[in-house]
Amino acid sequence: MMEPVDEIELAGGGINRVVRVGDAVHRPCSPWSPATRELLSVLRDAGLPVPAWRGTDDLGRDVLDYLPGEVGHYPLSEAVRSDAALVSAARLLRRFHDASVPLVGRALPWQLAPLPDAEVIVHGDYAPYNLVFSRDQVVGIFDLDYARPGPRTFDLAYAIYRFAPLSSAHDGWGTIPERAARARLFCESYGLDACDVAESVASVVPRLLGHVSYMLEEAAAGNEAFARHIAEGHAELYSDDAAYVTAHIADFGA
Repeated sequence: MMEPVDEIELAGGGINRVVRVGDAVHRPCSPWSPATRELLSVLRDAGLPVPAWRGTDDLGRDVLDYLPGEVGHYPLSEAVRSDAALVSAARLLRRFHDASVPLVGRALPWQLAPLPDAEVIVHGDYAPYNLVFSRDQVVGIFDLDYARPGPRTFDLAYAIYRFAPLSSAHDGWGTIPERAARARLFCESYGLDACDVAESVASVVPRLLGHVSYMLEEAAAGNEAFARHIAEGHAELYSDDAAYVTAHIADFGA
């Protein structure tokens, strides 16, 4: 008789139930898993800190490496809120995008349709809660369910929204000029010039409103996870933050 396997449910898996078994993560397979596996392989070949896919378990779940370290769950630690962490995240996003270019023209089964003006494969949800940190450095990227071909600004807009942060609920993250400086620092660390920084900041509002629309559509289609997120106030928060960024767009650098 086989010994029972201890599964430790990982925090933050808002859509899927993700568990840790030893040094591996087990998560449900999906129709877009082949695209995710291909992207992980390309990124790992380029030296990026993403989990390796190990195959599937007896329940048909994907099995991936567990990435040790501190996940950027809220409230964020002082180290994750630091400028050094922000710079590390921006530079890693640039490497992610650059390594992904060969997949842009490939016919892969992404979960969501490719975005217009695709330049790279976007992560789709590049934020502290999908990164692993060692003190003030990013040492891992995970949760690529929303990856698909798209423009760089799609990830940049959401990343600077999360890292600056460009939110009305800034929770002691500093004054508007200080957070505007962090937005510029993220973009400059990624490798953008002044014009591209302004474009990325200007993209924050449509990015947030687009995410609200997606949440509402998914909830209306019966997706219980998104219905729960809406009930918890996430859609309202994004809408409020879109209005906040619009009101301060000149201050934030666009």
